[in-house]
Amino acid sequence: MCGIVGYAGHRSALDVVVEGLRRLEYRGYDSAGVAVVADGALASVKRAGKLVNLEKALEEQPLPTSGTGLGHTRWATHGSPTDRNAHPHLDESGQVAVIHNGIIENFARLRAELEEAGVRFTSETDTEVVAHLLAAEVAAGSELVEAMRAVCRRLDGAFTLLAVHADAPERVVAARRNSPLVVGLGEGENFLASDVSAFIAHTREALEIGEGQVVEITPDDVTLTDFYGAVVEEKRYHVDWDASAAEKDGYDYFMLKEIAEQPKAVANTLLGRVGNDGLLSLDEMRLSDDELREVDKVVVVACGTAYHAGMVAKYAIEHWTRLPCEVELASEFRYRDPVVDRQTLVIAISQSGETMDTLMALRYAREQGARVLAICNTNGATIPRESDAVLYTHAGPEVAVASTKAFLTQMIACFLVGLYLGQVRGTKWGDEIRSVVRDLSDLPAKVDVVLETMEPVRELARNLASATSVLFLGRHVGYPVALEGALKLKELAYMHAEGFAAGELKHGPIALVEENVPIIVVVPSPKGRSVLHDKIVSNIQEVRARGARTIVVAEEGDEDVVPYADHLIRVPECPVLLQPVVSTVPLQVFACEMASARGFDVDQPRNLAKSVTVE
Repeated sequence: MCGIVGYAGHRSALDVVVEGLRRLEYRGYDSAGVAVVADGALASVKRAGKLVNLEKALEEQPLPTSGTGLGHTRWATHGSPTDRNAHPHLDESGQVAVIHNGIIENFARLRAELEEAGVRFTSETDTEVVAHLLAAEVAAGSELVEAMRAVCRRLDGAFTLLAVHADAPERVVAARRNSPLVVGLGEGENFLASDVSAFIAHTREALEIGEGQVVEITPDDVTLTDFYGAVVEEKRYHVDWDASAAEKDGYDYFMLKEIAEQPKAVANTLLGRVGNDGLLSLDEMRLSDDELREVDKVVVVACGTAYHAGMVAKYAIEHWTRLPCEVELASEFRYRDPVVDRQTLVIAISQSGETMDTLMALRYAREQGARVLAICNTNGATIPRESDAVLYTHAGPEVAVASTKAFLTQMIACFLVGLYLGQVRGTKWGDEIRSVVRDLSDLPAKVDVVLETMEPVRELARNLASATSVLFLGRHVGYPVALEGALKLKELAYMHAEGFAAGELKHGPIALVEENVPIIVVVPSPKGRSVLHDKIVSNIQEVRARGARTIVVAEEGDEDVVPYADHLIRVPECPVLLQPVVSTVPLQVFACEMASARGFDVDQPRNLAKSVTVE
């Protein structure tokens, strides 16, 4: 989850690294630190708290000019967020500096071994072990890259490691196991980072780093080997967005910008997926039609917001394909001995493509023989690389920790997969598919309409800023929307919020309803599933009768809800299965405005990081 940057080149390493850390601060903001190699020595500064604390320290304590350096923003695992636990970590001689993303599971044993040999530790972290182990290998005569390979062979767990040495002024060495790392390829300079956004202002040419590999960069060369020294073939790719995509563009928060980008993101996810005949053509699928026809069950694995996208997918996939579809929390999937085999299609959803729980679920599924399809936003990430097929969402960078456009585009990608399965398996006729595709293509404009009418929602959020609890109700595909709305409020406004299937109210949750408690109700279309609509109108009446303040999200033309809505939020008419794409947007805006009104950091909520790369 931490942000890591390394640089070797002709620019000021400190400037490049700090700029990269600024772009990666969404990955961790408990502390930050940098180190440069200059004049045969290491110089390092690190501070607890957000990056601004480090920048102030660097103004007071400038580092020497150098073309080689590394930096880190931390999401704490081992050790509290303090100056001494911040990265980089140095060995006792001050010759080696190391930064780390992940968890070293056998660090306690290694630390005990080092302490018995007389090494003194200055932090509580697992990372410091690596600095001392590297120093010992170099002292025994190894080059830094050889030392890194030897140390990695001793480590258990998930990690990305970057290291520099005072005696190697133009070299940065890195290693990767189950944690993100990418190389940026420049002219007379090269970059290392946990995400391409760290170096996108300098180059859009990148190099994938595979599992169990070590990379050494200098200003002019990149060398890639495995942990045993065997040379590895390079896999290069081009990043299809530029630095401006990762800027705020005048918005107060990245989240507001990313909410506003959703019509374009949805359109980009649909782009190029439909042939001239109106049928789907998913070039990235990589699974043959025959393989898809063998599938007898679909299992979606995901975490957090992506899990809610998977819940929406279940309704669509089962409706369009008549295949049973399960939705699993990735963190629970492999621990319950799930029934998957060669006829199972596992869909792994992850914005970053590095979510550790989802990656572990994917690997377990493949061990059982299942075919795996990844839905991901990040080219070159681990999850799509290790899957049998991939569908990229093309949403562009998402910097705010609370996911918005990733959620909408994940749902679109799931719809595409469900339709494609129906097309291949013959459960949907061509004209039916073309009709749904037309409905999908209308969604960007409909999301635009929602965004243009959000000022009353913002005002409502400001008026409710002192509320202690907000409940969300939904039926059918409105239920995962309710869960997502509640999650956004928890993440951003730090308040009690829960989403319920509306039919479950009478089985317990109605006890939470009291005078003036705000309840947001996602109402399905009265035209598609009238029985669902009638039942949720009854639910609204039930909570209103008990004094709740009802906030109703309903489509244009639905007049039946008007008498029972204290506040009415209109969304454009949509087919029932596609409605979450428009009904989610007001809940995103509501949560963002609520957090702002309560004085909280919208983009970087406490205790959270964007990409969860530890289990």
